[in-house]
Amino acid sequence: MAKLVFENLSKNFPSGVRALDQFSLDVADGEFVVVVGPSGSGKSTLLRLVAGLEQATAGTIRIGDRVVNNLAPRHRDVAMAFQNPALYPHLNVRENLAFPLRLRKLPRAEIDTRVRSIAGQLSIAPLLDRKPAAISGGERQRVALGRVLVREARCNLFDEPLAHLDRPLVEQLQTCLLELHRGRPTTTLFVTHDQQEALMLAQRVVVLAEGRIQQVAPPLEIYDHPANRFVAGFIGSPAMNFLDGRLLAEEGRLWFVGGEIRIPLDGLQSERLHKRAGSPIVAGIRPQAIREAGSPDAVGDGHSITGIVRLSEVQGDRVFHRIETADGQTLIALGAAHTTLPPNREHVFQIDPQQMHFFELGSYGQAY
Repeated sequence: MAKLVFENLSKNFPSGVRALDQFSLDVADGEFVVVVGPSGSGKSTLLRLVAGLEQATAGTIRIGDRVVNNLAPRHRDVAMAFQNPALYPHLNVRENLAFPLRLRKLPRAEIDTRVRSIAGQLSIAPLLDRKPAAISGGERQRVALGRVLVREARCNLFDEPLAHLDRPLVEQLQTCLLELHRGRPTTTLFVTHDQQEALMLAQRVVVLAEGRIQQVAPPLEIYDHPANRFVAGFIGSPAMNFLDGRLLAEEGRLWFVGGEIRIPLDGLQSERLHKRAGSPIVAGIRPQAIREAGSPDAVGDGHSITGIVRLSEVQGDRVFHRIETADGQTLIALGAAHTTLPPNREHVFQIDPQQMHFFELGSYGQAY
């Protein structure tokens, strides 16, 4: 195991695309870090640079005390799993798992012990004598994960290895990866586009967009205190609602005003934003902070809105409503459990101002 350090790492492709731009990050020895972002954000390129499959345009990569930029992949002591399990079709599962250990010329007894151990932990022991063509896609991906984990490399790299699997199997393998990491903490970079997967697996989350780091923090901090509008919109399901508006000081209070919506701000929130009174601003409100009020009497208290329910989406015991306000804005709100609302009718919803976020204008506007 080893610390993994990136210093001002950049990668430009001949086409002119800059995949990574001044990427700097310290991954502690044994830390599990998840890099999340949309397609084209530079996630996979980052892993390929660590593995030595691509060469950096600028900056340095350190594994432990060594700069590895110019080292061949086989000398970096990293193990990598891809989206598609790259197994040797002519070798059975046992031989695929043992292959990286044989390359390192480990004793046969140690190889057998490691293979049996990881096969048991991944529940693929009954498959050891089968060829890849004779097992399912999910089982092949388990073998691919096992081939990474059995190496006990200094650094493990995972490039969306669960992306093409069914949800029950994904959840099972996520749990398995966490248990294996707790048993033997290995410096790990795990790449995904799935923000829920990132929040579940990571000790720290790196949110990446257009090759730049947007925020690095533990999962709950990323969710509760997004650094900018991009992070706020990318992390969370359903996505955060955004309202363009202004902050106005009236009647001795600070108000957020956006179209037909007027919400009074109180306490520390008001104190923090008071100096920005009169300025345009973007308000972010998670669907969980907009709840069905249940009574028309709630209208007029300053924290309520009325809207026409256009669609109700059932997510198990949670129901989210897509509502349209009088001025044409669309919001997602959390409804009462196990309850749908009649569509195309007006309903009242309550907004919790303490759960509102505020950002500068622009797609990457910083949080206030």
